[in-house]
Amino acid sequence: MHRGRILLVDDNPDDVALTLRALKSNSITNDVVVAEDGAQALEFLFGSPGIPAAQAPAVVLLDLKLPKVGGLEVLQRIRADERTKWVPVVILTSSDEQADMAEGYSLGANSYIRKPVDFIEFSEVAKTLGNYWLLLNQTPSMRQPPWPPDAE
Repeated sequence: MHRGRILLVDDNPDDVALTLRALKSNSITNDVVVAEDGAQALEFLFGSPGIPAAQAPAVVLLDLKLPKVGGLEVLQRIRADERTKWVPVVILTSSDEQADMAEGYSLGANSYIRKPVDFIEFSEVAKTLGNYWLLLNQTPSMRQPPWPPDAE
């Protein structure tokens, strides 16, 4: 499977290991960049003084409860920037709070998935995510807007 790299933003080493194992067990061989907190995710996406931004990922798998910068703020900043506003963002979290779900969608999340605890279920989720977001889903080119700007 391929069509770009995956940005996995999660501070829990066990969840990171589980996600990587589930992707690998489903032959999803895309490069995975792991950011352990929201600040690392933003640095990867937008760079920092002296460090250029990386190429936009094919999909971001974003946990909500993160140190330094929370997942919802990361999502908000992704959607606010021209370089990343079309990147698919899947909230992959243990939270089943309706408020988190509503806020995530209102900020532009493409999907909200509660992490299954069981590895077999989690593996099935990873397979579905990979097939949909990396193979089937189409996004506009990041180099030009998908439609002409409004003429005034």
